[in-house]
Amino acid sequence: MTVKSFTFNVFSENSYVIFDDTKECIIVDPGCNNVSEQNELTAFISDNSLLPKHLINTHCHIDHILGNQFVANKYDLKLTAHKGEKQVLLFGAQTALMYQIHYEPSPAIEIYLDEGDLLTFGKTSLEVLFTPGHSPASISLLQKDQHILICGDVLFQGSIGRTDLPGGNFETLTRVIKSKFFTLHDDTVVYSGHGETTTIGIEKRTNPFF
Repeated sequence: MTVKSFTFNVFSENSYVIFDDTKECIIVDPGCNNVSEQNELTAFISDNSLLPKHLINTHCHIDHILGNQFVANKYDLKLTAHKGEKQVLLFGAQTALMYQIHYEPSPAIEIYLDEGDLLTFGKTSLEVLFTPGHSPASISLLQKDQHILICGDVLFQGSIGRTDLPGGNFETLTRVIKSKFFTLHDDTVVYSGHGETTTIGIEKRTNPFF
């Protein structure tokens, strides 16, 4: 399994294309919201002859959903997320207006994921973790054998997701990180919704929130 990251939109949000040697791929948190960013994403998929199978939101804050409609239409995909993010998704248009950014309204969530589910594509299976705290029903995706974690805005290099937005809760977020992330192998690479990659071991040793 290979993880390709893109940094999109005014929030410097990390979007991911994840694929394996079958060429099937998933697109996670597409934040592309202008033609240049859309072209960057589609060029990578085309140049590598990838076949998108799933469109996934770890959570539905505006910076992670700006490209949902484009990706869904381009590759004929249904939006996949936790059902608890439906209300967050509905606030997308209002949030975009507040920040004065262009937003093509996202399609509704049609496929639901929850704790313990397996998301499969090609030869790859990702375990779904329910990881609320930054948002009401954020999910993370874990590939245990390769020690890879896609976690949205739950954990960052040297920081954690903000908890002052609707549905956020500091105690919930820190409990989730300790119980579900810090029990993983120290070498697990963390791909966050913003910033650089890190590892579980580094964050256990150095993250100031812990």
